[in-house]
Amino acid sequence: MAEAAVLGALVLDLALGWPGWLYARIGHPVGGFARVIGACARAWNRAGWSAARRRLLGVATVLVLLVLAIGGGWAVQSLALRMAGPWAWTVLGLLAWPGLALRSLYDHVQPVGQALARGDLAAARRAVGMIVGRDTATLDSAGVARAAIESLAESFCDGVAAPLFWLVMGGLPGLWAYKAINTADSLIGHREAPWGPFGWAAARLDDGLNLIPARLGGVVLCLAGGVGWAVLWRDHARHASPNAGWTEAAMAGALGLRLAGPVAYDGVVHAKAWIGDGRADANAQDVARALRLYRRACALLIALVIAFAWKGAAWAR
Repeated sequence: MAEAAVLGALVLDLALGWPGWLYARIGHPVGGFARVIGACARAWNRAGWSAARRRLLGVATVLVLLVLAIGGGWAVQSLALRMAGPWAWTVLGLLAWPGLALRSLYDHVQPVGQALARGDLAAARRAVGMIVGRDTATLDSAGVARAAIESLAESFCDGVAAPLFWLVMGGLPGLWAYKAINTADSLIGHREAPWGPFGWAAARLDDGLNLIPARLGGVVLCLAGGVGWAVLWRDHARHASPNAGWTEAAMAGALGLRLAGPVAYDGVVHAKAWIGDGRADANAQDVARALRLYRRACALLIALVIAFAWKGAAWAR
């Protein structure tokens, strides 16, 4: 039943993504986590409190999220298995579907390449601004293309490889625990004020949960591209994140590009290291190549995940 539920979630995601009309009506489940995180931050992240106290309350925030995600996921999964009988896999697949982002990630990156191909730099900047946190208003076409490709590479881990990994390993509780912590990391897991100590636990746990999926994602991208191994092993540690560098280095090596490098956030330029040793002047054709590589990598990862689920990582038997 586990393999059928995973396959069902994948089919729904690949076919529909998370449609805009559905989002407009019910939002997205991670929005619930965001509201919990926001409430905890307002109550517990006070500037006048000591770093130790804020760190402890950040740990408490993470524990609240895990109780909600694991407890809720386990309760719903158990109820589905009891009530739906042989059709439980359909319910489980439906409930796992929002945790995957294979289609959504593709649909967000593709417009960047299309706008660049038309020569519409303003539209390309707007499109890439929806998926990256860096300043985009002054990016040239190469900077926009690199930003899109980097986002695609990094999100291959936390939007594809990691959710699938934790779905197979832990069922709905595993998937939604991962999504809760990943959401917390994106919102509060920053060293800059006002987060710092309060976001420490979210950032460290997110690093731990992505440890295996990031490395798996890097290997899968190199397998899908047939090249990139040398850059993967040499450059993965050049990224500030202990995990994001694996998929970004694999993407850079597979495409023969240089990614990362100096980048501006809120008007401040950060001298990040380059990853890869190819061209830095990425273009619309490179975005299209990255998307083709992404499709092949997703297909390979899906085959691996389904094979593993079929062999016995059965969380729903």
